[in-house]
Amino acid sequence: METYTSHQARYFAEQIILKRPQSSYDSLASAMSGVKVDLNPHQVDAALFAMQSPLRSGALLADEVGLGKTIEAGLILAQFWAERKRHILLIVPAALRTQWRAELSEKFYIDSVLMDSSNFNKLKKSGRFNPFDTEDQVVICSYNFASRNADALHAVSWDLVIMDEAHRLRNVYKSSNVTGKRLQAALQGRKKLLLTATPLQNNLMELYGLVSIIDEHVFGDAKTFREMYVSVTNADIRNRNLKRRLETFCKRTLRKQVTEYVSYTGRHALLQEYSPTAEEEELSTPI
Repeated sequence: METYTSHQARYFAEQIILKRPQSSYDSLASAMSGVKVDLNPHQVDAALFAMQSPLRSGALLADEVGLGKTIEAGLILAQFWAERKRHILLIVPAALRTQWRAELSEKFYIDSVLMDSSNFNKLKKSGRFNPFDTEDQVVICSYNFASRNADALHAVSWDLVIMDEAHRLRNVYKSSNVTGKRLQAALQGRKKLLLTATPLQNNLMELYGLVSIIDEHVFGDAKTFREMYVSVTNADIRNRNLKRRLETFCKRTLRKQVTEYVSYTGRHALLQEYSPTAEEEELSTPI
């Protein structure tokens, strides 16, 4: 039997339980060392922001399009995976399921399973009581499938739930939003990471809806939110108060903030003079 010195044993124990403060760069060291991607500073900052408090019920990452929210979420997921917290659920639009699976495999070396009706039923027939309950693979499913199987979702003690394109749930405060309300109830109390480039599209109540997915107690009920932020006549006071309330669990990076190390290709419209063909001229000639 191979023996280890006390220093070696301490080192291996440290690697196993990863006792590192989640608010420091050391907390992402193991995850970043195994990532096959070029990281930008704002992506690391966003990942640390989302993990800085173990008591927080979740976070909303709202970077503008093209800044790598998928990479930020992957870093957080990889850190949970390294800490052996492997009950992880990814809820994404159906069209993005295979893309997410490829990203996790190719860039983070993490295996996942696409959970749809066919796979779900096949696993149940093989004797798996709840196909969602797996620790050896990240579970990826669509919003509709997650909503239809809300009871099975609720039965799993998820360590982390990531929701991509989360603005789909922005109307959860409305009684007519069945999908949103089912997911909100099924995942209540679970740590959630919401990703969206458009946290606000039409009105402030959409922001209230997204935040209530993370924690329904942050702003209280919809009536209280309207009184405190929507019906306020002084926009400056309202915006300051709302920004102060959001800054502990919502992070948004704009393109103009990262031009120092991220270059974007300038896009210019090219207009070409149109010359009609002889046939088109003939057709346009009045009879």
